[in-house]
Amino acid sequence: MDTTRYWQLVEDARAGAKDEWEVAARLSERLSALPPAEIIAAQQAFWDLMTASYRAPLWGAAYMINGGCSDDGFEYFRGWLVTQGREVFEQVVADPDSLAGLPVIQEAAADWTEKHCEAMLGAAYNAYRAATGEELPHGSYTIRYPALDPGWGFDFEEQRDELSRRLPRLAALYGR
Repeated sequence: MDTTRYWQLVEDARAGAKDEWEVAARLSERLSALPPAEIIAAQQAFWDLMTASYRAPLWGAAYMINGGCSDDGFEYFRGWLVTQGREVFEQVVADPDSLAGLPVIQEAAADWTEKHCEAMLGAAYNAYRAATGEELPHGSYTIRYPALDPGWGFDFEEQRDELSRRLPRLAALYGR
């Protein structure tokens, strides 16, 4: 399964879903109807997207939106980003500050709601278990994160002014 097919499944899961958690559940349900090899391929497609979004500017945006962001928190944030669909995902990976223009982020900023979806990380695992009664085989997919952008090698907490300078729209939205 390539990422185009994976995105089609995500878009199908998004149709009528009330939130990101429902998107993850629907995706898992759709994946469970596929042959096991396709579920494994979907897991690889997901982690390929997670790798593509492993960027320090996006981490900075997640830090600002969620009021902090650990390693795991960044994975959950990117899981949430996948639930927003391909168009939003690609736009935000290219320009993390564009998150400020999304109504879902504007609403989150108004009441300081965090954006994350840990359930997306387990969608294929759950589907595989539902389809086969077994755990997803260890080593059946790879994750190879690149080095983070060296130009963003500063502590977001210690240098909030620099983070705000680099993500001005989000900084304005979050009052920083």
